Amino acid sequence: MAPRRPVVPALLLSLLTATALATAPTPAVAAPTPAALAPAAAAKATTGIKFVDITSGDVVLKANVVAPTAAGRHPVLIMPSSWGLNDLEYAVQAQKLAERGYVVVSYTPRGWWFSGGEIDTAGPRDMADISRVIDWTLANTPADPARIGAAGISYGGGLSLMGSAHDKRIRAVVMMSGWTDMVSSLYAEQTRHRQSAGFLSLTADLLGDPSPELDKALDDFFANRNAPEVAAWGKTRSPGTYLDAINANKPAVLIANGWGDTFFPPNQLVDFYANLAGPKRLELRPGDHAIAEITGLAGIDNEVWTSLYRWFDFHLRGVPTGVDTEPPVVVKPYNAKAEQYANWSALSPDTRRYGLGSIRGWDGTGLLGGDPSTGWSKTLPTDKDTTANGGIVLLTAGLAAFTGKQPWVWLPTVDRSRAGVWASERPDKSVRLRGIPKLHLELTGTEAQGTVVAYLYDLDILGNARLITHAPSSWIDTKGGNRTVDVALQAAAYDLPAGHSLTLVVDTMDGLYYDENPPKKSVTITGGSYLDVPFV
Repeated sequence: MAPRRPVVPALLLSLLTATALATAPTPAVAAPTPAALAPAAAAKATTGIKFVDITSGDVVLKANVVAPTAAGRHPVLIMPSSWGLNDLEYAVQAQKLAERGYVVVSYTPRGWWFSGGEIDTAGPRDMADISRVIDWTLANTPADPARIGAAGISYGGGLSLMGSAHDKRIRAVVMMSGWTDMVSSLYAEQTRHRQSAGFLSLTADLLGDPSPELDKALDDFFANRNAPEVAAWGKTRSPGTYLDAINANKPAVLIANGWGDTFFPPNQLVDFYANLAGPKRLELRPGDHAIAEITGLAGIDNEVWTSLYRWFDFHLRGVPTGVDTEPPVVVKPYNAKAEQYANWSALSPDTRRYGLGSIRGWDGTGLLGGDPSTGWSKTLPTDKDTTANGGIVLLTAGLAAFTGKQPWVWLPTVDRSRAGVWASERPDKSVRLRGIPKLHLELTGTEAQGTVVAYLYDLDILGNARLITHAPSSWIDTKGGNRTVDVALQAAAYDLPAGHSLTLVVDTMDGLYYDENPPKKSVTITGGSYLDVPFV
């Protein structure tokens, strides 16, 4: 069995949470409409939080419940806790939601903390559990069986969305920082995600009881073996696998995520959202995993939780909040105010192709722009890193969400013997990037397996380059030689200021990922390569 080598400190999430709540400013909240304000006019008296045990088969799940004291039946919210956390995670929000008229049952999924069983990672036992929690709620609280919702952050959000495929009683879902494709989350662009998987493994070992299936999947993942088996394990734990069942049940689904989510990057959500058949809404904001909603857990006004209120108030309480009439795709750019669109395609009606040009000798930089040119090449070593990188899981993009400043590198420090760098001409007015940039690379001299990593920056006149988006791409178990590599960078929304240059850096290593590069080899980028950038 290969040893696990988690690369993230055990208390990083707790430290980041405490730091964010104690020192960071609250993320900006858009001014609510009169309709959005209406549901919170009068807080209702509640029972206060009560701790309960819920039996699911031979396992006891630890849970808590809070409900309005008013007579009659009330809408219900089932809230599974996040990976590594327990049912106290939502205590503040559960009380707030009960004051709005909801019965709220929060529970610790099996295998975590004091709940029985082993971690099932959104497997069939977890799906049975969420139905048993609903059964218990209907039998033991003043719950209305026709008005049941499910919500959660991260693991809890994924369980909620998966649950709506397996239990048609769930009529509305809010998934915050969740996933729709577990396989893509582990192996996006055939590249293993080192830091995020390491953090998940470490947390499970410290705070839970991993199942043999989870242990094997993670051991195989870290050892880079049995990838088809790991993918099969992940596929059964992906909401996208059950899209037809979700569409048959037609729950109202709100998906909220961060542009810089290093656990569940947003591209997978875009594809899933496009294929949802029922009422739906997609919201993307700056930040890493669970960062945009984190202050709401302490009861601080927060735009993600405000969206949750509005979604459930309309779909479960029948209150006219406006979510049914306004454009359902909400994007908050890194450096601009929030925008709303009718659908994802409306974000970027124009795509501009930037050809990669020959590298200039005097500064080691090529032109990014114009038609793709030929007759040039740029060779990169496979085992030399550069100062261009995606940062540290949770921390880098997480802090950027609170400071409003994107991660940056001083471009002259990027070693041109280890990276290809291409910079565009500087526009005389701001340019609005919206959507998924796509990079096409023509490569020669490749080995049978390898990795490249692409970074898109906003470069100012002083050489400060702020990261807009990035993505790795690998090829595995193929013949060496010439090949084309197409990389879908992660979705982003960013206004490139006038006088700044859109800048592309390509190298072969990044600490966020395991690379597939053999040592002391090289890969060569050649003419015919280009970058397609979506603009408004």
